[in-house]
Amino acid sequence: MLRPETKRRARALQLLYVLETVGDGDQNAASSGLARLTGPEPALHEEAVAIVEGVMLQRDAIDKVAARATEHWRFDRIASVERNILRLGIHELMLGVVPPKVVLDESIWLAHRFAGPKAPSFINGVLDRVARDLGRL
Repeated sequence: MLRPETKRRARALQLLYVLETVGDGDQNAASSGLARLTGPEPALHEEAVAIVEGVMLQRDAIDKVAARATEHWRFDRIASVERNILRLGIHELMLGVVPPKVVLDESIWLAHRFAGPKAPSFINGVLDRVARDLGRL
């Protein structure tokens, strides 16, 4: 059984992926479509939408932080799922509410669940560097 926080992050990742795939234009339509696909948990969905709104508001700053931490990779060339896992993790690290170890663990879990076999170690390395750069570790 997944913790509510983990479910919320997974739903937020799915919504970020949909928004990036279809474009940022109509977040409400993307959100409604995802809610139909993933099941009726209105509170969970609303909390995930709130996370996504936070990420979208700070996306430029988040992407700059990510680009610095992925110096050997162009951030726009990283696969969409991994890029959005990084956005979620960096957003949480920047907010400073969740302990950094939890952010890293949850992000690695998302990578295991939704991305390729090399993604977890990549996500771990990038977020560890970001956490250190932000003074969180």
